[in-house]
Amino acid sequence: MLNACKRILIVILGVILQFGFAIMIRLFFYKYIGIINLFYTIISIFIVLGILKNSTRLSNDLPWIILILIFPIFGTVLLITLGKNYSKNKLVKHIFEYEEKYKNYLHQDESIKQEISDKQLDNINYLINRTNYFVSTNNDITYYNFGEKFYPELLKELKKAHQFIFMEYFIINEGVMWNGILDILKEKVIEGVDVRIMYDDMGSLTMLSSNYAKTLAKYGIKCIPFNKLSPFRGIFMNNRDHRKMTIIDGKVAFSGGVNLSDEYINVNSRLGIWKDNGIKIVGDAIWNLTIMFLTLWNANINEDRDITKFKHDFKNKKQNIGYVIPYGVAPLHKDLIGEDVYINMINSAKKYLYIMTPYLIIDTDMINALSRAAKRGVDVRIIVPGVPDKKIVYTQTTSFFKVLHDNGVKIYKYTNGFVHSKVFLADDIRAVVGTINMDYRSLYLHFENGIYMENVAALKDIFQDFEDTFAECQLLNKKDVQAGLIKTLWQAILRLFAPLF
Repeated sequence: MLNACKRILIVILGVILQFGFAIMIRLFFYKYIGIINLFYTIISIFIVLGILKNSTRLSNDLPWIILILIFPIFGTVLLITLGKNYSKNKLVKHIFEYEEKYKNYLHQDESIKQEISDKQLDNINYLINRTNYFVSTNNDITYYNFGEKFYPELLKELKKAHQFIFMEYFIINEGVMWNGILDILKEKVIEGVDVRIMYDDMGSLTMLSSNYAKTLAKYGIKCIPFNKLSPFRGIFMNNRDHRKMTIIDGKVAFSGGVNLSDEYINVNSRLGIWKDNGIKIVGDAIWNLTIMFLTLWNANINEDRDITKFKHDFKNKKQNIGYVIPYGVAPLHKDLIGEDVYINMINSAKKYLYIMTPYLIIDTDMINALSRAAKRGVDVRIIVPGVPDKKIVYTQTTSFFKVLHDNGVKIYKYTNGFVHSKVFLADDIRAVVGTINMDYRSLYLHFENGIYMENVAALKDIFQDFEDTFAECQLLNKKDVQAGLIKTLWQAILRLFAPLF
């Protein structure tokens, strides 16, 4: 809530500057209005030309262009405040340094790489070529279709920890779920386990006290509030750590959509049934997640000289159980990995493509990819919440229903409550489970993580989850996706402010 309030305050500031300056000009400089308007126009054109020159995703940059042309001061304030210029931020520099340093610890098995090349597994090849992360075959994957099924397994594995526990989450909220975890963590610290917690400072702002890291330190738990709120950090404040992962002794790891708050396990959910998911990995792929965690951790406090001690050697190799590649997404990178992986899956789908997402705020690249897939005969289905958590964001989501429906994409509303799962599944062959929503913030602004899987046994469980969820959904028809003139206009206006929500 406070996250949204901060962004609303930025909008209010921009509006005050825009209209306040306009009033001042009319009161004191009305003789020079023509010259001032010309100056406005020239400055706006130069800013827009600069955006166009460097744009690789024009539909992503279009809201900035329109805002700056219509409201030069307002639009420029937003661009400066929320845009992508990280060059002066110390934490960003440290993240880049550790990404470069730690890529030397991510070694791709050449025989697997050759196998992927021979089989022309293009989606995996993209991840190998455009990220530092490696693909592995020596993994067991377990998929959980609800947070309340995920949670007991997480507790069970935490109790087994002997060396270290790393936990990185967007939200930590005191309650049944977190208290159950915290009790175990306290015990593990006494046993000598290295326990580290990283949570997003803005994501948990209304849930934890500002000195919560000190509270955990009293128990011997190391804690970092990521990207701590500060008026002096500027635009980087808009880039949050939306990742969700737990790594235990390098032997087992958890990820998925579940944060550490009661509603994620359907305790006191105000939105009906909270539909979420989790995933457990046992195998070589855990090292990718470990590197992601240590990159952000050491960029903050530079604690570890030798990180190889956190890598477990899975000596019993498994054969022919599919490919797994956990990957990270960061707003610092030139490539939009999160969106590209999704679009690659859409483009490669032949029979069906099933998607669960809490938000659907997408650019023309994604719209066109989904539409093309449906037009070539792919059964494209998207599950969205029936009960929204944020009304303005949901209005933006509904604004995309008509264009997708008209092009053959089927939209399903989860009538029982709120969908928080972020899952792509295609053709019984490949899937992505992770933290990456189909919205502006996840695709462009946040630190995220996904787990790409191809030909793994867990795909059948993901498929069954979709089948069960479709049965609890309403398939929207042509009438359902129509909007009146006023609502259509409101939806169009909201799209201009997609970077804020």
